[in-house]
Amino acid sequence: MLQGNISIKIKDWYFIIYLKQANNPFTNRHCFPYLKFRCMKKISLILIGLFSGTILLAQDVNRTKAPLPGPVPQIKLQDPAIFTLSNGITVIVVTDKKVPQISVDYAVDAGPIKEGAKAGVTSVVAAMIQEGTKLHSKAVFDSTIDQIGATYSGGSVTALSNYFEQAFGLFTEALQQPLLSESSFKKVQNQFITGAKANEKSAESMSERAVNALLYGKANPLGEFSSATTYAGLTLQDVKDAYQNYYTPSRGILTFVGDITPEKAKALSQQYLGAWTGKKVELPNLPLVASPKQTEIDIVNVPNAVQSEIKVANLVNLSKTNPDFFPVILANEILGGGSEGRLFKNLREKHGFTYGAYSSVGSGRWQSTFMAQAAVRNDKTDSAVIEFLKEIKDIRSIQPTIEELNIAKALYNGQFALGMENPARPAAYAKNILLEKLPKDFYKKFLQKINAVTPSDIQRVAQKYFNYNNTRIVITGKASDIKGKLEKLGYPVTVYNIDMDTLKQTSATVSSVKAKDVLNNYYTAIGGLDNLKAIKSLQLNGKMSVQGMDLVFEEKKLAPNWDMATVSMGGNPVMKNVFKSTSGYEMQMGKKKDLTAALLKTKNEDDKGIIEELYYLQPEFGLSEVTEEDINDTPQYKITVKLPSGKSKILYFDQKTHLITRTIQLEDGDGGAQLATSIDYSDYRTVDNIKYPFSIVTNIQTPQGSQELPIILDTVVLNAGVSEADF
Repeated sequence: MLQGNISIKIKDWYFIIYLKQANNPFTNRHCFPYLKFRCMKKISLILIGLFSGTILLAQDVNRTKAPLPGPVPQIKLQDPAIFTLSNGITVIVVTDKKVPQISVDYAVDAGPIKEGAKAGVTSVVAAMIQEGTKLHSKAVFDSTIDQIGATYSGGSVTALSNYFEQAFGLFTEALQQPLLSESSFKKVQNQFITGAKANEKSAESMSERAVNALLYGKANPLGEFSSATTYAGLTLQDVKDAYQNYYTPSRGILTFVGDITPEKAKALSQQYLGAWTGKKVELPNLPLVASPKQTEIDIVNVPNAVQSEIKVANLVNLSKTNPDFFPVILANEILGGGSEGRLFKNLREKHGFTYGAYSSVGSGRWQSTFMAQAAVRNDKTDSAVIEFLKEIKDIRSIQPTIEELNIAKALYNGQFALGMENPARPAAYAKNILLEKLPKDFYKKFLQKINAVTPSDIQRVAQKYFNYNNTRIVITGKASDIKGKLEKLGYPVTVYNIDMDTLKQTSATVSSVKAKDVLNNYYTAIGGLDNLKAIKSLQLNGKMSVQGMDLVFEEKKLAPNWDMATVSMGGNPVMKNVFKSTSGYEMQMGKKKDLTAALLKTKNEDDKGIIEELYYLQPEFGLSEVTEEDINDTPQYKITVKLPSGKSKILYFDQKTHLITRTIQLEDGDGGAQLATSIDYSDYRTVDNIKYPFSIVTNIQTPQGSQELPIILDTVVLNAGVSEADF
């Protein structure tokens, strides 16, 4: 997990929002056949717990000298204890006495689940499992877990050995007797809806939805997707039905890792889960999906995207028992396994198109994907596609050098050996052997087979599994910016919306309407110039939602351009920003920082009044020609304003109402990264003859991820309640 923080712009202010994002280029989302209820549901095992991991080895490689092949590491792989309870639950026990700690998780091998109109329901169930039981309220349950120092996440729990039985009792209680109350459902449902709406504005999030829907088809359980609409359509009864269908001993796997003997694990399993009964689960039989007849480009339109998420992908049918498995994973390592991969060296080091370019390839009981991917600037999208196809063609056409192959083997040897330091790894391997019917010595001979791969093997499997003439180039981004250049590459181009329905009109067209007319119509629509110029103060009060938490938001403005914004929790300000022309400060969690002279200068130049748009017809502001685009199937006028500071701001106006619906502003972040802040305005209401948006939703995109901050206003007050003392 990469952890960090980004600056979020809410209106004119920046706050720090802490993010966590899985962004590991070595992680292959199809390698581990587990469905994680809290994340997504398209892999082959419902992992009610949250156990997974990838161990990386940082290694310096001398590129000027081919490394000599070293001896194959000797892997001592502990055979776990495996037994079956009377109700059918398979129990895996990996004993490790190094630390007095035990972890356990429970999984049901249900395969890809067809949810249809109820897409997302299994994810909601997984969250509901953590909302208390029939015997303990959520508050009491969570407090008890905290008191014994355990870590609980719905389908897994970890605790010190002395407290493990108590933790295991609570864990199994939640599995068998979740409360599933209406109040908890409404809370969890709202969280999922909010998250889904935020994802729909993120090119990165929509990219994964798009590639699966296009590769498998939306009717396939591996291609269907959840959305704000499907989450909103769920009922508590849907959740209860899904719980009954998939939380069951049938095809269940209970895994213990740590300071526990097989005998003790068996006794605990029988005591706490031996009497559990439930529905029988059967694996689906999915037909194979064919590749397209020719290479095509599929664009998924995310209008506010400043980067394009490129995925060159095709389906593969590759089990681990297939002799091609070992050459394929090495071929992937050579192509895009990491910083030594060809994609990384080309798209990042040579051309500077991206922070990183990688590839992955899946395996298992169902079709999975080969995928080469990167996030690139919009203006380099077509060039990056050319380089992706070049590298795929080259690995299919030319055998790798011995040096390349040895580096890939060395990396795999190191990763595999280091991974064995994790006591959970043998348990994961045991699951794979069990589920995929692998030979019992599969992982013991893993490195021997890796090191037996030849350059000709690499070329052979690349030709078979890495498509070139019949692949999909799935690009999630701003279609109006990238479609024209992509069409010149000579491949068929289709544009989709985020629901994966085809779009007819995507390119912006130049309008005959003038920018000054669009602005004047806006002034009239929101109340008229005389009323706007009469505004001397503005006070906004409402609620801001951040990761499911409701915070109190307040903003005050005073002519000419003073501004104060506060975000509070429980009556205590957590963020506050003040600007009053010649001075100002930012404060977060009690830490105060004065605004720099450069920032004061920029704000004075760009933000000249309470209603910023009133000043855009002045000569120091530059206006672009007007173009016409659609946002959510609604015709818009688009104007780019060149601000006096040199920055640019994009405004979208509804052609019918003439009101502003969206603004986008680009900023330079840390390390040269580009941040795109879009703000959507809706629910305009009339206050003292002025129309003001009561819904203001800020979305920021960075190379690390996106964050949405919705603000719902309760009150808007004009020309009252604000004084200099507030600043």
